[in-house]
Amino acid sequence: MKKGFRIKKNDDFQAVFKKGKSVANRQFVVYILKKEEQENFRIGLSVSKKVGNAVKRNQIKRYIRQVFHELSPQIKRGNDYVIIARKPVAEMDYHQTKKSLQHVLRLGKVLNKLENN
Repeated sequence: MKKGFRIKKNDDFQAVFKKGKSVANRQFVVYILKKEEQENFRIGLSVSKKVGNAVKRNQIKRYIRQVFHELSPQIKRGNDYVIIARKPVAEMDYHQTKKSLQHVLRLGKVLNKLENN
């Protein structure tokens, strides 16, 4: 995932929170903001200290970035996504994380059906 596809500034995060819509499951909350002028999607990650220590939080962020990297052909362009990881994510491995993120992205109708997994 290229650094240009990440949301870093607080103003960008706040815009997604205020104007975007949200979908959630037990492990993740995903805020989605449509940005028609943008040709690619951008993601912002939020993993609270409640989830675990720094090592665990960074591992979760790596997992999420890898999932978005693998699913990038299926994810709708022109949106900003903010992903908030909830506490149960700390006990999940990569494959469980991917399955849960796919579930919540399907709920938000931002995952195109190219595969059937």
